[in-house]
Amino acid sequence: MKHKISNLIKENYLLDTKTFNSLSPSLKEAVNDVVKLIEINQKDVLNKFDDIVNKVSVFHNVNKEKLYHYIDKETNEQLGVN
Repeated sequence: MKHKISNLIKENYLLDTKTFNSLSPSLKEAVNDVVKLIEINQKDVLNKFDDIVNKVSVFHNVNKEKLYHYIDKETNEQLGVN
């Protein structure tokens, strides 16, 4: 059974996680935009992911490293890794 990345993110990722809720409002908006752009670029997300994060961080004027840190932390939380 195939799952779309966006569905997995929506189901498990952003709705109500400790990590997401701890973000500032501007980082929450940036994360939401990253997800939206991933949905648009599903077929080529691996090649475009860094570009997506870069563009979103500039647009929302958030630190790119903080955005990547969130993604790593959230991924670890979802996988149950400390």
